[in-house]
Amino acid sequence: MSKESFADLFQKGDVPLARARRVNVGDKVTGVVGHVGKDSVLVDLDEKQQGYFDTGELLQQEVKAGDRIEGFVVSTDGGQIKLAKKFGKEASVDHLRIAMESGAPVEGKVTGINKGGAEVDLGGVRAFCPASQLDDHRVDDLSTFIGRSLAFLVTKVESRDVVLSRRQLLKREAEAAREQTLAELVIGAVKKGRVSQLREFGAFVDLGGIEGLVPLRELSHERVKVEDAVQLGDVVEVQIKAIERKRTERGEKLEVTLSLKSLAPDPWSGIEAIAAPGKVVAGQVTRVTDFGAFVRLAPGVEGLLHISETGAKTRPGIGQSLTLRVVSVDPVAKRIGLALASDGAKVGGTDQGAARPVVGAIVQAEVEKVEPWGVAVQIAGAKGRAGRAGIANAETGTRQGADLRKEFPAGKVVTAKVIEASERRVRLSIKAALDDAERADFDTYREGMKGSTMGTFGDLLKKKLGAR
Repeated sequence: MSKESFADLFQKGDVPLARARRVNVGDKVTGVVGHVGKDSVLVDLDEKQQGYFDTGELLQQEVKAGDRIEGFVVSTDGGQIKLAKKFGKEASVDHLRIAMESGAPVEGKVTGINKGGAEVDLGGVRAFCPASQLDDHRVDDLSTFIGRSLAFLVTKVESRDVVLSRRQLLKREAEAAREQTLAELVIGAVKKGRVSQLREFGAFVDLGGIEGLVPLRELSHERVKVEDAVQLGDVVEVQIKAIERKRTERGEKLEVTLSLKSLAPDPWSGIEAIAAPGKVVAGQVTRVTDFGAFVRLAPGVEGLLHISETGAKTRPGIGQSLTLRVVSVDPVAKRIGLALASDGAKVGGTDQGAARPVVGAIVQAEVEKVEPWGVAVQIAGAKGRAGRAGIANAETGTRQGADLRKEFPAGKVVTAKVIEASERRVRLSIKAALDDAERADFDTYREGMKGSTMGTFGDLLKKKLGAR
């Protein structure tokens, strides 16, 4: 920034004198910043005229040469066009009347509170702001405004009776900010805003005259409550996900959907390091549903332990820690299938799960429940779905019409033969296991009788009776 003052530039003749017919005190003007100095900012109003702002007027606005800027003419003394964002302490009653007609803001200090509102000092001119006009919302304790310097619009000037409104100015500024924000609203754009409301379904963010909603699902990659993700008044950076205009009885309604999640790293981008098929992982149950339990494996990453892997009676509870085996991973759908890890499996290692039973094998199985079609069992040594099997009514080895609930109470261990083993199901048969056992006994007996005579029936009967 140049250290030349406005006086220096004026002495050099770089600032033309104002032409009275061109601008008047109170006029709202627009120009282009031509020079930024230590004490002042020169503005080209047209090809023949320049005005200036004191630098103190623009402390809240960063300006540089070439920027377009708006202001009000507050003085033309000495032929110099002095500009300001609002009328300041030098305002007179005449200035205030001009400010009222032009809509220029004025600056004043709240000095006291009375029944109807606030007393305001406008640089020697006393003014009054009704309580309903002091803010854009209801204020219960007006004394909090005492001592504050604020900008107002002048709504009435009669003699030295001056009435102000801050509410109207705030509304005008909000509408201007809304228009500017609306022009910048583009899907995918990143904007800064302030959290203005918290609801169970999400958080509203004020983008500058326009509120957008960050739905619960867009707050974080993890399942969180709204109040755990953001707080009222937080300044946040959000991405615009959707813009929708809807017609209502009150006119057009703008709905803007925002996202915090889309600006955070996606934990699924490196999912192979967290969960790969066959890997043993540790997790904590976050939700339990009718079809299974969701387990948190890492921040923003959950997998499903299906009920078929645990059984209805051994379902885990919320908060329970488990050692699991990754069965499947779908990075596109963001789904992970889990199963209970085999006994002795270590977190970080691999576990391919129990081998599928072989048809013809004799196994031990524990009764889980009796169904209309037969008995549901869990094969010993095989956890979850891999060890789940069924014994049809006809394969239970019981007499017709028997009460299977009495014959096969939950927890009973039975011996059965594997008669089917596919991806879809495993079927067992107690009857086949009994038949095999009887056949084996007979074969053993027959082998023992080879090389000996059968004898008479009487000999066999005596031998049998003697054995008793």
